[in-house]
Amino acid sequence: MNRASNHDERIRIMTFSSVYPHYLAKVEKKGRTKAELHQVIAWLTGYNDEDIARHIKENSNFETFFAQATLNPNAHLITGVICGYRVEEIENPLTQQVRYLDKLVDELAKGRKMEKILRAS
Repeated sequence: MNRASNHDERIRIMTFSSVYPHYLAKVEKKGRTKAELHQVIAWLTGYNDEDIARHIKENSNFETFFAQATLNPNAHLITGVICGYRVEEIENPLTQQVRYLDKLVDELAKGRKMEKILRAS
């Protein structure tokens, strides 16, 4: 298995519930709120608070999390580098979707205005 496919497989089986506390801690440490985090997740996935809680409770992996999501049609407007990867160049769709979420959380933590994060939706 090459480096890219190994990375894609690790992301596929990673659970949303294992990453969510890190997202929350990152944004709260920078003065943002859980409600703002949920707003960003909702924009990307179409999930409401109950959906997010269900995925956490069910320990959904990212494959399931994004398979059940309705990806925002403007998600392709998310560009830039996150975790050493340029998100618009990631070939694996699931890995790209996870990195979209990572990028949005990063922008929220960095204090970017919500209307910019949500790509004028």
